[in-house]
Amino acid sequence: MILYFLALLLTIIFDWTRQDFLAMYAKAIVLPAIFFYFFISSEFKIEKTEAFIFLFCFVGQVFDLMAVEVSEIGGLLSFLVVYLLLLKLFILEREKIKLAKKDILPISIVIIFLVYLLVSVLSLQSENMKKFNLLYTFYGIVLSVLSYFAFVRYITKGTHIALIMSLMAVCYIFSDIFYIFNEYFSYSVVLILIRDVTQILAYFFMVAYFLERSKNQIRAQEKLLNND
Repeated sequence: MILYFLALLLTIIFDWTRQDFLAMYAKAIVLPAIFFYFFISSEFKIEKTEAFIFLFCFVGQVFDLMAVEVSEIGGLLSFLVVYLLLLKLFILEREKIKLAKKDILPISIVIIFLVYLLVSVLSLQSENMKKFNLLYTFYGIVLSVLSYFAFVRYITKGTHIALIMSLMAVCYIFSDIFYIFNEYFSYSVVLILIRDVTQILAYFFMVAYFLERSKNQIRAQEKLLNND
């Protein structure tokens, strides 16, 4: 965790001072550091889905750091797989969501907000977005559905894991939005800082979600054994 937060701090410093080469090295440390933290914290246990999520996060980050012609579409496809796998974990959660009357208004606001964001961001089309319009649209829909599940669970349950899920979704949303802003608008240190910080924090909340999910599964198993 020390290495992870050090990499985050260095990324902020190097982005702010426009040392792109050094910022690239700082960002390269983030994912391995948070992966080893997760691996040790989980007592060297990792599910297949979690392993694939880390793998595609790594591939997506490599594409981003390489900055070659296919980087944008390569990163897009990699993180699309990440979001689909996270969505699979969200859907497979055993805890059922029951909506109460008081939840209708906040959930409606969430849906309107997500649809507004999706339409607004997709309207800011760069050359690559025009070329792969259908893929970007699908990517945006998947992220919106992922965020919907996280926010609805927090609204209805208000649990610690629901909060972590929501924070992870918010970070991924802002990371992707500001990635597109950086492509669409002229160079801005502030936009780059927000993009990089939110992406790095998204990894932190993703790992926190995996660990909390594992704890919940252990608690559920212990509860079943006690009932038996």
